[in-house]
Amino acid sequence: MAIDNLPQLIPPSRAHTMQDLFRQRCQQQPEHDAYRFFDSATQQWITWHWAKTRDEIARRQAALLKEGMVAGDKLALMLANGIEWVLFEQAALGLGLIVVPLYTNDRADNVAYILQDATVKLLVIHNEDHVRQLTPISAQLSGLVRVIIVDPCDYNPGISRLSCLQDWLAKEISELRTHDCAPDELATIVYTSGTTGRPKGVMLSHRNVLTNALAGVELVTVYDTDVFLSFLPLSHMLERTLGYYIPMMTGAMIVFARSIPLLAEDLLTARPTVMISVPRIYERVYGRIMDQLEEKSPLARKLFHLAVDIGWARFEHAQGRAPWHAKLLLWPLLRVLVANKIANKLGGRLRAAICGGAPISLPVARTFIGLGINIIQGYGLTEASPIITGNTAARNIADSIGMAIRDVEVVISDAGELLCRGPNVMLGYWNNPEATHATIDNGGWLHTGDKATQRGQHYFITGRMKEIIVMSNGEKVPPTDMEGAIVLDPYIDQVAVVGEGKPYLTALLVLSQDKWPALAQRLGLAADDLASLSHSTLHQLIIQRIAVRLKDFPGYAQIYRVFMTLEPWTVENGMLTASLKQKRDLIIKHYQTQVDAMYAGH
Repeated sequence: MAIDNLPQLIPPSRAHTMQDLFRQRCQQQPEHDAYRFFDSATQQWITWHWAKTRDEIARRQAALLKEGMVAGDKLALMLANGIEWVLFEQAALGLGLIVVPLYTNDRADNVAYILQDATVKLLVIHNEDHVRQLTPISAQLSGLVRVIIVDPCDYNPGISRLSCLQDWLAKEISELRTHDCAPDELATIVYTSGTTGRPKGVMLSHRNVLTNALAGVELVTVYDTDVFLSFLPLSHMLERTLGYYIPMMTGAMIVFARSIPLLAEDLLTARPTVMISVPRIYERVYGRIMDQLEEKSPLARKLFHLAVDIGWARFEHAQGRAPWHAKLLLWPLLRVLVANKIANKLGGRLRAAICGGAPISLPVARTFIGLGINIIQGYGLTEASPIITGNTAARNIADSIGMAIRDVEVVISDAGELLCRGPNVMLGYWNNPEATHATIDNGGWLHTGDKATQRGQHYFITGRMKEIIVMSNGEKVPPTDMEGAIVLDPYIDQVAVVGEGKPYLTALLVLSQDKWPALAQRLGLAADDLASLSHSTLHQLIIQRIAVRLKDFPGYAQIYRVFMTLEPWTVENGMLTASLKQKRDLIIKHYQTQVDAMYAGH
């Protein structure tokens, strides 16, 4: 359906700013359900319509004004996904404040740097855990006029100017304020958690975000009857643009999941029609399905694989890439026997499962699509608000990143780098003109840092410009592709491929803590003895399993030795960025002794 046929759509041509979009949505559908969330105090799910949301935002605006906040001041949000994220952002934008999202799991030193670099005046945090997280850097919070904690609190942790939300909020309901500004004015500064160096503040305007949201609606049509389940961090532009502003633009409802561990339950409660996710979520579900399948009868396993194969053939036929075949007549039966059971675990109504943030492996995508779950992959980055390309339901090549979105030009440079230019490209990096000039060239082209190829109108990511392992024999290997294949093994949670300047490839592995005891028992090893991780029997098994995962890679792209640990790489121990990307150089440096041992004698 063309967007012209969506009667409830409020495009950027009507609402020029993010706060104006919210105001118009409230005027157009005041009694329409807007947000649903779980109230921990009453242990109940609560639904708010747009008018109720508007009134709560106005209360926060009144309190912000009492703090002396004026247009252009910065407000930082260190909140988990939930209704308060929406309320505070809309309150801030309506007063002309600039919103600075923070990752809730970020390191304290990163948080301190961002607050100071952006000259944030007011910080909103979620709970006592965040208070404890900030206490070591309390001396660096002197620039804040107020810290608001959302959860009820009855203690003084030593952070000055800390107020509890229930005491700070205005009691009376006032009129919603909507600051008048130009579409190209700065709306938000989003700090990218780079794998090296300090995070950079991406400056995005109202036009950047809203035109990008509209382009998203053109990729996947969204109606005001749709239900989104939100669980990715709103501090990440993937969820913020696709899972927050697209519903606002179309009048759809958002249900905020309670947490990732409770996601399976919340899917059944919310029964979403649209979901935004990253590959890791689908990979985990895929892993659970494969584990459960091993315990099924041979007939059940055969039926499952038959359903995936025929479902995939049905998909390819519908896409116009394969002829009709008589075996497709089996699909109605296989849908009832197999596919519907999987779909029902996702709520039973999911018509669009949008995947971004990183490439999804073809085996995972093929399984879900074969079971009738419509995974639609896209691509982008924070600097592009974030969408650059995307598939559509009608033109979906599962292992591609899709086609260029509305009003955005995409080219591949002579060096093979994907470049884009359009209204989605950031204003630049905050306080960092050198980095801006290094990323956006004189022609206005944003350099993504990703290598890509093009087939027809579809693009395919082939690796990172700076993330290629060059072995001593001159062979070039894209480690992320290999890691994406290896991590599908249920015994392996995390992996970093090593081999720069070396004669062969090795891997650092974090084994699954859940599966390690059973694996150790199977091999006759002591699970509680770390020396078992060095046993030759285990190494032979893991290397064999990795080889199966890498069977489609060139002969030189194989793993010959591994080092295994049970200690996960996390944000807290510095191995991951706040957006959960690996800090490859730091991981290798941390395990340098073990890496050297894997190459001893070579």
